[in-house]
Amino acid sequence: MRTLVGAVALFASIAGMCVSAAAPQVTSAAAADARQRCLALRDLKIPATSIGLPTNGATIVSATFVIAADAGNSNGEFCQVLGRIHPVDPIAPDIKFEVNLPTRWNNRLLQMGGGGFDGTLVTGLGGASNQVPAAPTPLALGYVTVGSDSGHETAGGFDGRFALNAESFANFGRLQIKKTHDVAIALVHKRYGASPRHSYFIGGSQGGHEALIAALFYTADYDGIVAHYPAYDLTLMHLAAQHRARALFRGPDTWISPDKMKTIAAAVYGACDGLDGVPDGIVSNVGGCNRVMTMDALRARLRCPDGRDSGATCLSDGQLATVETFNTPFSLGFPLSAGLSVFPKLAILDGATFLNALGQGPVPSTWPTGQDATQYAEASGTVRYVITRDVTADPLAFEPGKWATRITEVSEAWDANSVDLSQFMSKGGKLILTVGSIDHTITPYNTVNYYERLVARFGQAAADTFVRFYRIPGFAHGNGLFNAKFDALGALDAWVDGGRAPGTLEAVDVNPQNHQRRRPLCVYPSWPRYTGSGDVNAASSFRCVTGDDASQTN
Repeated sequence: MRTLVGAVALFASIAGMCVSAAAPQVTSAAAADARQRCLALRDLKIPATSIGLPTNGATIVSATFVIAADAGNSNGEFCQVLGRIHPVDPIAPDIKFEVNLPTRWNNRLLQMGGGGFDGTLVTGLGGASNQVPAAPTPLALGYVTVGSDSGHETAGGFDGRFALNAESFANFGRLQIKKTHDVAIALVHKRYGASPRHSYFIGGSQGGHEALIAALFYTADYDGIVAHYPAYDLTLMHLAAQHRARALFRGPDTWISPDKMKTIAAAVYGACDGLDGVPDGIVSNVGGCNRVMTMDALRARLRCPDGRDSGATCLSDGQLATVETFNTPFSLGFPLSAGLSVFPKLAILDGATFLNALGQGPVPSTWPTGQDATQYAEASGTVRYVITRDVTADPLAFEPGKWATRITEVSEAWDANSVDLSQFMSKGGKLILTVGSIDHTITPYNTVNYYERLVARFGQAAADTFVRFYRIPGFAHGNGLFNAKFDALGALDAWVDGGRAPGTLEAVDVNPQNHQRRRPLCVYPSWPRYTGSGDVNAASSFRCVTGDDASQTN
């Protein structure tokens, strides 16, 4: 097991994380100066020349001085700046942004990513992605925090109407990250008269995608990146979702109901839960599970008599075909950016529960709602608004081969498929990657593939100098059976600023029913195995091992 980094590991007492409580108080003179500097930003206009990509400049909408004692404020004293970055195309929407400038600045800037198709302002007022809820926010720790709405507003989910405007689509695809960063830097200079010592980006899902965009395309702007379960290849991901949605909704006999999914999960956990040394509701030995829980094994356990649906406790031949589609890599048939053409299998036989993710019936809605299958919602948003730009298109009837040219254009505009992070490595940049082993929204194998391509590109020794990857057993898409929260930002800062490369970290499960049980976060490809003694809810009762042999001795 690699050395536990004390400054990075989850604190033994969550309350003990509140280092801001021991920080020196702001003097009245300093507070008065901070207020004056904040209010001076109200009428600021940031010229287009200060932004490294084409815009019509930016204006400040408001600058509000927030004192530590204000009701509901857990961020200490800071200046909350709201503004807009104006597009070149007059009919494209502005990029709305928020930059929060702490009075006690730690000389660091943290940009935060969004989720789904974005469209909601990321305020930067809360915790960083997957942070322990009781821990101080980055703003309370002295980080300048930065977020945007990526250049459009939506009702959430995969509402892609913004993509019908070329500049709005380009902003979401990539450009808003740089534009928002540059505006934030201008505000930092105006407020503090200095540049940040370090600039970081952190996000999960689409925010993880944005984090990898920052590392790949805007290397000069960032010293450290945390990418949680990144949707870096949106094009392949959503076309694979369309392929799987077609399988799921091919007919009444192919849809997998929530009760059927529980039956599948029960079979997986029955075969795999104990392979890590303890039956605890977590499949940690994923490789071992892959060996014992195959499609043949599932058929032998769960096929209905004569292959016809006869209830929630078995699967028809049509439903088994759907599981097989989910459990098989999707091949597009032609290459996209960085030469990618295959999206890996889902974790349906690894313990993924697909909680509320397969829809409520065998016929999806014409316009996806929160009750529809995730695979269908993803396909609908991208097929209708991004690829065909025909809002009436039927996502289940879409044939990707007929749209190869447009699909390739889309991939070049918004994917971050390349693992050529040479410039990021050369400048000393650091990257932390994470994914949950039972993520049903973005399969964990997609992040595994990204990491393994990185290692193939640089070699293991060189990759180890700038990237760490953690596959987290029992964790899904920001939630899961083991709802892992940990201090990824602290680990990143200790690496970038202190040169302490992260090894085994520690996470706490914040699901209330699990009473804050803890597990080590093992550097991939190792995983946590129970030692055979000790409290199964304590991280110290597990050690990180490699390989998938369930008979490993302790």
